[in-house]
Amino acid sequence: MDACRISPATAMIRLLLATCLLTILAAAPGFGQIGSSYCFGTGCPCGNDDSSAGCGNFGKDGDPGTGALLSASGSGDLFADDLTLTVSGVDRGKFGLLFMGTKKAGTPTGDGLMCIGPGASGLWRFPVQKSNPSGQLSLVNPIGLSQGFGLGGQILAGSTWSFQAWYRDPLGPCGTGANFSNALDVAFEAPGASGPTLAQLAGNKLSTYPWFEYIASMNEGARVRAALDSTRFPWLVGVTGDLYVVAAKGKARWDVDPQLLDVRGAPTPVAIQPGGTQANTFTLAKGTLSGTKELELGVGYDVVFDANADGLLGPGDVIDGYSAEAGFYVVRDTAILGPEPVSALLYNGGAWLKQNIFYPTNIASLGPRPLVVVSHGNGHDYRWYDHIGEHMASYGYVVMSHSNNTQPGIETASLTTIDNTEHFLGNLGVIAAGVLDGFVDGKQIIWIGHSRGGEGVVRAYDRLIDGENVPTQFSWQDIRLVSSIAPTTFLDKNKVLPHEVPYHLWIGSADADVAGAPGSGQEPYTILERAEGDKMSTTIQGAGHGVFHNGGGNWWASGPCLNGPGKVHSIVKGYLLPLVDHVVGGGPAGRDFLWRHYESFQPISAPPNGNGCIVVNLEFHEKEGPAVFVIDDFQANEGLGLSSSGQSVTFNVTDVSEGRLDDKNGSLDWDGTDPFNGMTRNVRKADKQMGMVFSFDGVPSFIEWAVDPAQSNFADDTYLSFRACQGTRHPLTVAALQHVAFEVSLRDTLGVTSTIVIDAYGGGIAEPYQRTGLGPGAGWGNEFETIRIRLSDFLADGTGLNLARIEAVRFDLGPGHGSNEGRLGLDDLEVIR
Repeated sequence: MDACRISPATAMIRLLLATCLLTILAAAPGFGQIGSSYCFGTGCPCGNDDSSAGCGNFGKDGDPGTGALLSASGSGDLFADDLTLTVSGVDRGKFGLLFMGTKKAGTPTGDGLMCIGPGASGLWRFPVQKSNPSGQLSLVNPIGLSQGFGLGGQILAGSTWSFQAWYRDPLGPCGTGANFSNALDVAFEAPGASGPTLAQLAGNKLSTYPWFEYIASMNEGARVRAALDSTRFPWLVGVTGDLYVVAAKGKARWDVDPQLLDVRGAPTPVAIQPGGTQANTFTLAKGTLSGTKELELGVGYDVVFDANADGLLGPGDVIDGYSAEAGFYVVRDTAILGPEPVSALLYNGGAWLKQNIFYPTNIASLGPRPLVVVSHGNGHDYRWYDHIGEHMASYGYVVMSHSNNTQPGIETASLTTIDNTEHFLGNLGVIAAGVLDGFVDGKQIIWIGHSRGGEGVVRAYDRLIDGENVPTQFSWQDIRLVSSIAPTTFLDKNKVLPHEVPYHLWIGSADADVAGAPGSGQEPYTILERAEGDKMSTTIQGAGHGVFHNGGGNWWASGPCLNGPGKVHSIVKGYLLPLVDHVVGGGPAGRDFLWRHYESFQPISAPPNGNGCIVVNLEFHEKEGPAVFVIDDFQANEGLGLSSSGQSVTFNVTDVSEGRLDDKNGSLDWDGTDPFNGMTRNVRKADKQMGMVFSFDGVPSFIEWAVDPAQSNFADDTYLSFRACQGTRHPLTVAALQHVAFEVSLRDTLGVTSTIVIDAYGGGIAEPYQRTGLGPGAGWGNEFETIRIRLSDFLADGTGLNLARIEAVRFDLGPGHGSNEGRLGLDDLEVIR
């Protein structure tokens, strides 16, 4: 808002500017200005008037003629709870709060005017907060927050509430140290009164609570269902309407074309019954929806409950998909060749510039395509990655696998990756007789490396970031994804650091070359932990070092249940395509592949998880930032009783330790002296990835994290996320040797609790790969996997939980809560927006 304000300026000009701005926002699609502003700064306590905001302050700009402006966006819809109140013009890092009550004439108070009184319903304060670096305070989900107020303070349909902000202003013009914004009236309405209600509808039926899994992607040929939980949509109980599956439109098209055309030929008539989710789960399609459309990873569909059966999307209806993303995506088989015919050639540009190139034969009709560069490992060959080249080219990518100077070490390998990328982009007029010239997008480059090449591509990226190498054909900003297959870890963190580029790691648990053994100096998970951006991993049990390429020969594998190139390549191709599509192309259809359990969602033709030999563990950790609230990542406040977010941690689990995720003695034998046995996340002293380990044994046990009151509003967030693993060769792991499950609960400030067991979605925490060596017994390094639970799932069937006021996250383990016993490692307990 400050960018829209003129200072100094006359009151008349500023009033006209504010009026014009509100008019523009009200007319602009996507802004949704709401509310009626009043109580602007006229008649302020010490002449500090500002007729377009609150009374003048020192604020962010130091100008006593400008005050703090309260504005609103979103709607007053009770179900959507998407009203956002924003206060701008406050000094940075100052405490403030918003409050609501009844409109009244302004009363000079502090340096400003207080324009809200208690009326008949009272004066209600929202949580105290500190202004951000832009000098703003904000309030989201006020409807949910108000449900924690006493009688009379809850926002109800048909009510109108006045909002205002109070804030500290120590250097303010009147010397009282505090001031107020202008005020704002907002009228609240019943769900769907002015437009359709937005909600998740599409997904999978579950056999236990929460009874339904709302998801973004499902495989072609899978059954598709929708659920309308009658406890969340009570106004629909008794309504008979039509369920539509519509080709995804996006909000802009829906607004101009509300007609409902069902892709199945006709909608499904349904009646909403009491009884929650189970009573209102409906089949939409029995594997008949198409997931194939040109080069797209999947086909998007929106789901609409047409409550009045008029064939139009409008007020009173419910829609899954009224946004830039579809309600759900049916995805094709990502492990088989795509629709484009592929051309391939061998090219020799000189010493260490031999290249195996794959591209869509019809590339001229496709436009510029992203470039995938493959850097092989020591003793490997650039012609051993045809499975990646042909696969990705058949989906419209250009792939170049190059000779790699790995024998001297990682430094030369990294330089070879840079040189080959530079040479390829600089010689498109010559390569393949110029057929690629103008059709390779040098702004979208993916680097993939294997073994020494896997470490080399990270070193190459670090070189670009640090300015050690400055190519002319591309820059570090053009590298959109770095992916390492079983990388070595020869170099220190200051040279092999992914920085903030999205980083992905492939690991084979049976790898007999880069074995990942503690104390070996080759612990590839370390590079993943060094990443500062989005970081992801795919661990395939039973996969050796040599099965990731197609050069034949020794698998370089050790352990039981070995999986050969055929199975491993199917998994790699099936996950690589959605990984690149999502991370580089921004495609939402690929996101679910990054974290959903292999047991419940996998590439269609990838080997099933059924015989015990196919175990795939996935990690997905998003870049830290405003969209991630860290409850505990164990990187700060080292100690068992205090989380990294500064709140209390209580527990009765046993043998608890917090520290570096590093096996300290190089043996995998459990002897009780090394609590982090089997952890391989810190190969050097400079690597300091921390975590927690604990045990539970035959008795009900728990860990509970208090939530920072300033961060207790989970209502506008999407997932609760954490990473967990089993402790290898621990007696409690060996005793069961199966997936471990436990309960996760949220508790609000009124003591209402909702609980979900983690294997409700298919699969708990997998047991370690049963490889021998490094001491007696079986079990290799600990393998973390990500667990994500949609926060709205905790509301299923009318739990009454208030997501806007969460005070604790709790894990309950042991009898009655999942597995009877276990030894677990834990990291990155977070809330994800």
